[in-house]
Amino acid sequence: MKTHDLRSYRSAEILPRSEQLAWKIAEVAADPVPVLPEVTEMIINRVIDNAAVAAASVGRRPVASARAQALCHPMRRGATVFGMPHGTRVSPEWAAWANGTAVRELDFHDTFLAADYSHPGDNIPPILAVAQHTGRSGAELIRGIATGYEIQVELVRGICLHEHKIDHIAHLGPSAAAGIGTLLNLPAEVIYQAVQQALHVTTTTRQSRKGEISSWKAFAPAFAGKMAIEAVDRALRGEGAPSPAWEGEDGFIAWMLSGPDARYTVRLPGHGEPKRAILDTYTKEYSAEYQSQALIDLARRLGPQIGDLVQVDSIVIHTSHHTHHVIGTGANDPQKMDPDASRETLDHSIMYIFAVALEDGGWHHVRSYAPERAHRPETVALWHKISTVEDPDWTRRYHARDPKQKAFGGRVVVTLKDGRQIVDELALADAHPDGARPFRRENYVRKFLTLSDGILSGAEQTRFLDAAENLADLPADGLGLLNFTVAADALGAPRPRGIFDWE
Repeated sequence: MKTHDLRSYRSAEILPRSEQLAWKIAEVAADPVPVLPEVTEMIINRVIDNAAVAAASVGRRPVASARAQALCHPMRRGATVFGMPHGTRVSPEWAAWANGTAVRELDFHDTFLAADYSHPGDNIPPILAVAQHTGRSGAELIRGIATGYEIQVELVRGICLHEHKIDHIAHLGPSAAAGIGTLLNLPAEVIYQAVQQALHVTTTTRQSRKGEISSWKAFAPAFAGKMAIEAVDRALRGEGAPSPAWEGEDGFIAWMLSGPDARYTVRLPGHGEPKRAILDTYTKEYSAEYQSQALIDLARRLGPQIGDLVQVDSIVIHTSHHTHHVIGTGANDPQKMDPDASRETLDHSIMYIFAVALEDGGWHHVRSYAPERAHRPETVALWHKISTVEDPDWTRRYHARDPKQKAFGGRVVVTLKDGRQIVDELALADAHPDGARPFRRENYVRKFLTLSDGILSGAEQTRFLDAAENLADLPADGLGLLNFTVAADALGAPRPRGIFDWE
């Protein structure tokens, strides 16, 4: 890996194109390195993972809305839309919009956390949509996805967005554009322009994940994927981008990040070096914010030790800065303690999540968020006894580069009404690659079968899994097999019309 130093440059200074981050990303994307077998295997796992969570969300309102919009843009070649017949094709950017929303809606697919946050599986819908539209093979798709993961992971390692209240899709737009560039075997010049355009149009605020969290949380990554496709299309037509997008005097570093005097470092593979970053990412066993994964496992372990939860006086979760300030009491969001909060908000309340996991001994992607579940008096009482505090050591471990030190959990102190304390901690979720029971192929398959049960027919489940597990051998124009079809009554209630289907 090569380390690249970044800073802002005045317009009067000369920053050669070869030294710009966007060009270095483009060079990585254009480098025709083979994909390692273990990377191919993990890409297949994540294609299955994405389909699993998309199937579970296919009838939910935001997903149905995005799908309805996409279906207003049919195209002869085009790309498939989750839930629809395999022959239904729409313009690729709209397929990315619909499928990206389906993948993101339940906050249940893969994650990577470092200096910033990400769900790198969000790269798959736009890259797959373009691959279907352009008749690419499974092997070509795998190369594109490997690049998308590589670029997003390294941007997340090197550049913190959340401290400036910028949403993490600002790393996703460039990574998806780079992945599409690899997929289509585009020259570095075209990828360079597309990456910068994608950065420029996907820089948004973190209010999408703050306060009264709405369905935009699911739409936001789909928007970035859609913008990435449009950016590549414009670049292919010879259109340029604001350059240098990161380092310019009025660019990303100077005005969106830490200012003209800031310094950042981003590592990228050298020429001929394989793209391995997907192997550093991890998926979710539970449908909740990633920082809650280890704490759900810890709640399962603590429940039997505590016994009667009525005897709990207080629960304090000592954890990282991120967990405390984003999903903990450090966010200062009253909605995180409100039984009437949206599912998206409860998903970002570790106080709610920990209370339910203690009571139920686990977590369910539907039942745990049901309004009647959130309104149980005993749950509300326990929920309001839970708080978080930032612990510098957990923050250090959260940001550690050494995998043996890295941690996303916390230490929990349960104080009972008689004064006794029960203390336990867990650094990594059980399903993490370094956890107690890491996810393997069989776990991804089981997750798909569980989440799609009652939504996909048994024959359709089997057909999809066969296609996904043989992804590397799918021929050109064979990627439509990575769609799944469901019965019309599983697609949710009809949505109100919008502009695109106005009558």
